[in-house]
Amino acid sequence: MLIKVMYQNGKTGEVEASQLDVLIKSNKVKKFRRSDKWVTIGLDPIREVRENYLEIPKRQKFRKKEKKKK
Repeated sequence: MLIKVMYQNGKTGEVEASQLDVLIKSNKVKKFRRSDKWVTIGLDPIREVRENYLEIPKRQKFRKKEKKKK
């Protein structure tokens, strides 16, 4: 799904939805388009930017570490 964005320099474009968090976190976009309006970063409410989910250990590995501690 493509989302319209406005970059810090005022230019607009479209990005994959999966890239929006990265662009917000790196301060490269100042606005993005929701279905009903433009959302301004830092002014309008938005959900928190998710951390990279790949850094979270897999559940199975975590359980093995817990068993070793006991």
